[in-house]
Amino acid sequence: MADKLEEPAQSEDRPYRVYRGDERSGPTPGERPYTLYRSRPRGLRARLRGEEDAELDARAPVRAPDEKRPRTPGRIAKRVLLGVAIAVVAWLLLSLVLFLVSAQVEQAKLPASAKAALSSGPNMLTSTSTVLIVGTDQRPKGSKEPGANTNDAGSRSDTLMLWRIGGGTSRRLSIPRDTVVDIPGHGTNKINAAYAFGGPALTIRTVEAFTQHAGVPVKINHLIVVNLAAFPQFIDAIGGIDIKTDRVCSDISGGVRNGGFSLNLSPGVHHLDGRDALTLARTRENKCNPNENDLTRVRRQQEILNAVKSKLLSVGTFFRLPWASWDAPKVLRTDMGGFTLLSLFAASEVGGSAPVNVLKPTGVATVPGGGAGLTVSQAAAHAAVAKLMNG
Repeated sequence: MADKLEEPAQSEDRPYRVYRGDERSGPTPGERPYTLYRSRPRGLRARLRGEEDAELDARAPVRAPDEKRPRTPGRIAKRVLLGVAIAVVAWLLLSLVLFLVSAQVEQAKLPASAKAALSSGPNMLTSTSTVLIVGTDQRPKGSKEPGANTNDAGSRSDTLMLWRIGGGTSRRLSIPRDTVVDIPGHGTNKINAAYAFGGPALTIRTVEAFTQHAGVPVKINHLIVVNLAAFPQFIDAIGGIDIKTDRVCSDISGGVRNGGFSLNLSPGVHHLDGRDALTLARTRENKCNPNENDLTRVRRQQEILNAVKSKLLSVGTFFRLPWASWDAPKVLRTDMGGFTLLSLFAASEVGGSAPVNVLKPTGVATVPGGGAGLTVSQAAAHAAVAKLMNG
């Protein structure tokens, strides 16, 4: 009859009890002289090893150290899922680091005068800020486009857009580049001339003066100057964009035959690479629809921004994320560092895709140099800016 093994003198709280068989008969060769029982796992580590409660029941025997645990389908699936989770986290962390480093490098390229012209803004995750987006007509060095300006100095702004963003809000207002305004220190001229006269700092003051005249003063908190030279590379890095268009027949700077760009699109949804997306964004004259003008172009630019946002949140972009994260800040010269840009993107997602809103001109006027510009009545400007700020 089995005898109970004496307990040691020192008190010890074992999770098991040991019994020994009849010592007179001796153990059978290949068998243990005792049976060991273990209680259920008590910590997270045991569960992460894949130990099931059913396997570690209070009456389940413990295996010898050299005895292999059977590979059940459930345990294999858990290990696979754990490996995938670790890989996803590592991929996201790599993308985040690349984005922050690239953003820090690009932030230093914005002139100090532009940063000084901005008003401090709140956190965009919880409160609303106003962002001015500027796209210039500067072309990359080596461009073969006739009359291409490859320097930032002297460039004009092809695109001016106010973005009210943050705290669940996302509204945009595009100002046509030919809108006639008062440029501080330079008199009346087209609003795109402000960049040529005084760079981004004067552009900020000009837009704020315009909204002041409209009766709804706007303080600009952040600035984004879009680098069109890097725009195609970024679009290609995220795998292109999908956008719906009407019939488009466009030749930029004389078309491809003269060193420029050409685009021919039928009505419908198109997948555009970086070069074609930039060509569409720059298209003012559509030979297939003579009624289109600069107002049509700024609407398309807002639609392109919405298409980029949708693509950034797609599953396909996840596999390109490190490359997109590195290239994204290169498209922008901004006062915002990496973490502020991330809050902008998060606020954009919370606020949803902003509706297309364009400042509508009410007349035409002659500007210095003999050109014609678009005038906007104070009432029309007031209504547009008030809608931007207050919804």
